Amino acid sequence: MRREETRRQRYDNKLKTAKKYPISLCAINFRVDDNLGYLVRSAACFGAERLYVVGYVPERSRIKAASGSLVDYVEIVSFATPRDFLDHAKSEGIQIISAELVEEATPLDTYSFDFCSHTCLVVGNEESGVPPEIIANSDVIYIEMPGVGFCLNTAQAANVLLYEAVSQYSQRE
Repeated sequence: MRREETRRQRYDNKLKTAKKYPISLCAINFRVDDNLGYLVRSAACFGAERLYVVGYVPERSRIKAASGSLVDYVEIVSFATPRDFLDHAKSEGIQIISAELVEEATPLDTYSFDFCSHTCLVVGNEESGVPPEIIANSDVIYIEMPGVGFCLNTAQAANVLLYEAVSQYSQRE
């Protein structure tokens, strides 16, 4: 079966009815790998308004393939340091929620998003996690994993967080 429309045309058509939520993602210091593209794809699929990146942002061409060509549909805003991101979040009234495996974290399945302001979900670098400076200035949640593994890939964690946030937001509408 041959498609009549290009991927870009299908995205542009869906854009007319696509929902956007007052939710963003924030990724920490990615190297050149596919995770950033996967996060762009997640943001686009779940209706997140933008993707903040603390650290390195590769060229568009490096992000395009892993994003499913959605890189043009998600605003990417970069910050050099965690402090720069935190200053921006504070000035814009953004509520920060970090996903991290730390003692004081709340399980995602018991966390209630309040959406009193724009919400930003922070996922950490796979080697170093979320910087302590951001953790100290955010609600901290974690995804319970009853299987043998204990840590999801960054992009997979973002999908779970976005799904739960959008579900809770939709239930309140």
